[in-house]
Amino acid sequence: RRGVLQRGAGDLRRIDDALEAARVVFSRYTPGEVEARRKSGDIPGFDPVTAADTEVDTLLRGLLPRAGEGWLSEETIDDPERLKCRRVWVVDPLDGTREFVEGIPEWCVSIGLVIDGAPMAGGILNPATGQKILGARGRGVVLDGHLVRISQRPGLAGATVLASRSEVRRKEWEGYREDLFTIRPCGSVAYKLAQVAAGLADATWTLVPKHEWDVAAGAALVLAAGGTVWESTPGEPVPFNRPKPKLTRLLAVPPQMVGEVEAEIARRG
Repeated sequence: RRGVLQRGAGDLRRIDDALEAARVVFSRYTPGEVEARRKSGDIPGFDPVTAADTEVDTLLRGLLPRAGEGWLSEETIDDPERLKCRRVWVVDPLDGTREFVEGIPEWCVSIGLVIDGAPMAGGILNPATGQKILGARGRGVVLDGHLVRISQRPGLAGATVLASRSEVRRKEWEGYREDLFTIRPCGSVAYKLAQVAAGLADATWTLVPKHEWDVAAGAALVLAAGGTVWESTPGEPVPFNRPKPKLTRLLAVPPQMVGEVEAEIARRG
């Protein structure tokens, strides 16, 4: 495994080491038996947060940023100083908190490195399954130490598309051609993107806006694996480290499926 990572040098090593440190923290928690509180009091619809979110956030903030590097995390008050930094760590210490609380093994630690506004390296760790996916642009992607790549399926026919579990629950995925491809609900957008990067599923896209910390690592992984990601127009780079770190949507598919996916989304309306 180290032989693969050595070609990615320091950044991937730092991500790998940070994920392993987070694994140790999560070993002290039992998914499904964790107390959660709501970030905005008891207002319905707001995301839950646990002690694990904040503990891992503190750990990663102590391990990752060096002098001159920025930091953006779901669990940390945003510091606009990051906008002056070329290199910014974009992190979600626990993406899929709801699944973590419910004991569904679809959550992960997500660490992305953005350089000059582009997602260049990333890693996710799912402590529930043990899966670790690491990658960097120009270096490829490894799943548990083995090189992987984006799906080579020629089109949407027979494809598996990962969809937000909550979006499916709200019936927002109705109207797609399920006779053509399989829609598989899955928690954690970071985990979905990483699975697409590793070729474990064919494509994924969001139907609602997402924050940068949800998708930075996954976008870097998909691009490193030879996939395509876009927000508005295929082929246009998706800028990260924005003043308001929110994307209207994000699509991640193999290059050969881009036209078909765009047509299917337009058809559904």
